[in-house]
Amino acid sequence: MLSYKKWIYIAVFLFVAGMIAGLALPEVTAEPLEEELAILKQLAAMLGPFQITTALFIFLKNVVALLTSFVLSPLLCLVPVLALVLNGGLIAFVSTAVIQEKSVGFLLAGLLPHGIFEIPAIIMGEAAALSFGAMVMFMVILLIIRKEIRTALLSTATQDKRHIFLSLALFLIVGPFHTVIILALLKEQTRTLLMPNLKQNIKYLMIACALLLPAAVIETYITPLFLI
Repeated sequence: MLSYKKWIYIAVFLFVAGMIAGLALPEVTAEPLEEELAILKQLAAMLGPFQITTALFIFLKNVVALLTSFVLSPLLCLVPVLALVLNGGLIAFVSTAVIQEKSVGFLLAGLLPHGIFEIPAIIMGEAAALSFGAMVMFMVILLIIRKEIRTALLSTATQDKRHIFLSLALFLIVGPFHTVIILALLKEQTRTLLMPNLKQNIKYLMIACALLLPAAVIETYITPLFLI
């Protein structure tokens, strides 16, 4: 599997691809990005600057987005890919509009203070999600190919009534991919395959979430000062 550093490169590529799409194809990307921008404007109207509730809301909103992306990443990595592309596209789309209406200086004043923390946090968190999601998909392929691993999981799932009910409940609640993950963690043979990847990516995910805290504080208390 790829190292985390290479997943960072992939995340940067997807983020930049979204920015290019937002700049070069405004007629294609405008509709979904305008909907996202409208939601952000509504939130901005509800939450004023220099309030701790605003900082907490921004922080929790971004953390929940990263955690959701990580949890859903086993679904073909679609969520982290879309998150990176849409975030990059939204920044490019908004930047173009701000430069046209205001100036480049106004854009930099509004973006750079918190962006130096928030953008790396998004890339780090989504890279961890991509890495974890790809690992799970790789494990699913191994389940199909390698009989001994498939047999180990099946024996765990059907070991007794308790495991059977647990397997069915997990399947209904979190779906097939997450069921495979949890069942795999119950068996040492497959746990050794998943745990190092999971621990590494959770570490980087937590670092990304930590970076979102100063980003939220700066966006609430410092960025507005540059825009007055």
